[in-house]
Amino acid sequence: MAVMQSAPAQLDHLVVLAADLASGVRWCERTLGVTPDAGGEHPLMGTHNRLINISSAAHPRAYLEIIALHPGVQPTREAGKKRWFDMDDPRLMQRVATSGPQLIHWVASVPDLAASHAAWQALDIDRGRMLQASRPTAQGLLEWQITVRDDGQRLFDGCLPTLIEWGAAHPCAHLPARGVQLQHLQIAHAQAAPLQAALAVAHIPDAHIDVAFSDAPALRAQLSTPKGMVELL
Repeated sequence: MAVMQSAPAQLDHLVVLAADLASGVRWCERTLGVTPDAGGEHPLMGTHNRLINISSAAHPRAYLEIIALHPGVQPTREAGKKRWFDMDDPRLMQRVATSGPQLIHWVASVPDLAASHAAWQALDIDRGRMLQASRPTAQGLLEWQITVRDDGQRLFDGCLPTLIEWGAAHPCAHLPARGVQLQHLQIAHAQAAPLQAALAVAHIPDAHIDVAFSDAPALRAQLSTPKGMVELL
C-alpha cells in the first residue's frame, strides 16, 4: 500500500456519533448550517458515515465525520468483539439517542503508525491492534491502517485519539469546502499529563490543541461556520 510519507502527524478528523445518519444530517444542517457530503460504508465495522471538510490554517487536512451503526450490518470477525469508538457501549448509545448527535472522539493521522503505536505501548497505553481498513468511494478505494482495541474502547473517555495512517488517498482530497473550518480543539481530563505525554511521543502538534486538567472529561471543538462560531461538545 502506498503511504503518504510527506504528511506529518496532525489532527485528522472529529467523530460525531449519531443514532442514525438521517438524524446526523439534520443535526449538521441545524448546528453548522451545511449539509454533509456523502461518505460511505465500513464493512469491517458495520458502520457508515457522512463527511464535512473542516480544514483550516490551524488544521490543514481535517474533516468532521458523522458516524452511525449501519442497520443490519455486523462487524467482521477481523474487527474483534466490538465496533470502534465505543459504538457497542449501550450507555453511550443511549446518551446519543436521548440527547442527539454529539462529539465523542477525535482521530490523529501519523506517518508511521507502527512507530507511534510502539511509542504508546512504551507509555503503557494499549491502543489496540493495527487493523487494515477500507471503503469504496466514487473516486476509488480509500485504504488506511487504524488502531482499534478488541473491546472498542476509545480510552481516556474519548480524549485520547485513535491513530490512523492513510494510504495513497485522503478523504479531504475530494471533499469540497463548505465554509466550515476547525479553529481549536480543547481537551479536559483528570489525566491531562499522560494525555500530553502521549501526544508528544506521537509528535502530534499542540499549537491548536489544548489539554487541561479537569475532573469532568470533555472534548470541545470550535468551528467557524456559515452560522458563525460554533462550539461542539
